[in-house]
Amino acid sequence: MTSFNHLERDDSSSETTRTDDRVTRYSSIVSRRDREPIPFNEDLVNLPSRTLSNEANLEEYTQETIDGQILREVKSNTTGVIERYELVTWKINDPENPKNFSKAYKWYCTMVVAITCFVVAFNSAVITADLEGVAREFNVSEEVALLTITVFVIGFGVGPMAFAPLSEIVGRRPIYATTLLVAVIFTIPGCVAKNIQTLIVTRALAGIAFSAPMTLVGGTLADLWTTEERGVPMAAFSAAPFIGPAVGPLVGGFVSDGLGWRWLYWLQLILSGFVWAMITFTVPETYTPKLLSRRAAKLRASTGDSKHVTEEDLDMRPLSQRLRLFLVRPFQLLFQEYIVFFVSVYMSVLYGLLYMFFIAFPIVYQKGKGYSASKTGLMFIPLAVGVLCSAACAPFVNKHYLTLCKKHNGKPPAEVRLIPMMISCWCIPIGLFIFAWSSYPRLSWAGPAFGGFPVGFGFIFLYNSANNYLVDSYQHQAASALAAKTCIRSFWGASVVLFTNQMYNRLGYQWASSLLGFIALACCAIPYVFYFKGAAIRKYSKFAYSPDEENMGLEKDIV
Repeated sequence: MTSFNHLERDDSSSETTRTDDRVTRYSSIVSRRDREPIPFNEDLVNLPSRTLSNEANLEEYTQETIDGQILREVKSNTTGVIERYELVTWKINDPENPKNFSKAYKWYCTMVVAITCFVVAFNSAVITADLEGVAREFNVSEEVALLTITVFVIGFGVGPMAFAPLSEIVGRRPIYATTLLVAVIFTIPGCVAKNIQTLIVTRALAGIAFSAPMTLVGGTLADLWTTEERGVPMAAFSAAPFIGPAVGPLVGGFVSDGLGWRWLYWLQLILSGFVWAMITFTVPETYTPKLLSRRAAKLRASTGDSKHVTEEDLDMRPLSQRLRLFLVRPFQLLFQEYIVFFVSVYMSVLYGLLYMFFIAFPIVYQKGKGYSASKTGLMFIPLAVGVLCSAACAPFVNKHYLTLCKKHNGKPPAEVRLIPMMISCWCIPIGLFIFAWSSYPRLSWAGPAFGGFPVGFGFIFLYNSANNYLVDSYQHQAASALAAKTCIRSFWGASVVLFTNQMYNRLGYQWASSLLGFIALACCAIPYVFYFKGAAIRKYSKFAYSPDEENMGLEKDIV
């Protein structure tokens, strides 16, 4: 491949040289200020903004042109000569552009990746149906058996730190195919494990591998659908991470009662193998930067002319900067930005609550009422129905947001994303208090079960609002902000299962669940504070997106 290293920024150069370089290197045929603005929305998360420098022409990935090229003039750092290049873009109505696939095929790809996300979430929870069986067979405590959940969920926080940057380099399809295959392989030892150590280690490795699809699925849908079309597909994706954990104990209860705990792992193996085959062999690459890079390489090979390039050929960040953005920046945002920290805390509370339910339901129904695992699994149905109902409402929320966009001339403040959260946040404590005070063993089964409905109904609205608010508030830093949220959320969700039993034993069924309700109630203040004060907080932020600076051409440096 043709080398473009002489155009790349020298990581060891002085700040003065970098400033001069910033002025001279990018004398494009159209000035930066006069170009059409990049659509600053969730699509920005899927562009290689952390891989390319701040001055990179990201319009290459967001615009279609008649001839599939954008003229680019670049001054070489080595020779000082102005060199002309043709940035490869999608052509208008380009059939290779994933957004131009037939609607039927886009829906097929959408359902495959959404089902994959469902299976991963299902795998995280299905084993909760018979942890006692694991503890008995390997002669370990229930807390040790619970580690099979903990290490799996920790993988959800660790994996994205590696898989997100890798996907920007090699594309989405190789990551899907490789990681799901690894996950399938490490699910097999769970089916035949002879000791608890094997079970825990392989669950940890499988969890890390399974985190990749959870990381990439949202990006795949953004690759396929335009912003206006995305409401219903994103609703299907949003429901999957919450439907999976709700259905897992339901199915797992019947499987473990009839076939034993090992079949919970065989079931995971069957489902994981199925989605691996479907996504590997039937879903194509959809990541635009990767597809355009391939097209540029083909043009150079067929024409013998090295002028056909992409921004990745011209303007890749130095490795040290990329590592800093992928590994350090999420934690800078988490601990230096109030918005990222408190939104992440709220999402962690919700995620921990979801996994606490896997332990709390068996405590209330199996220990309190003497139900079997299969009968206890049925109690998760209202939770799942609540998730489905909120997913059904998601397109209407998206439509309302588009209305607000028009009202604000296409640039609504980030805080409007919090409106669904401000309404739905009350569902969580309401459901928890119903669950708490109807959980007496002498009362009907219906109370705690139907307490799960408002909890499930609130999850998706809160989850989507939080993600969208972080993206709109930290547009060029959005991927790092979401990585920070995912990391802390996963570690908290993994931890809570280890002390849920002790909490219910010491506080009792009612006050243990009420404690969760009070925490959720306190968190209801978060969206209201940021709705009224978020804009003022962002003015003093080092990393938050500022429309004023963007309009003046003084975009905050991502590095």
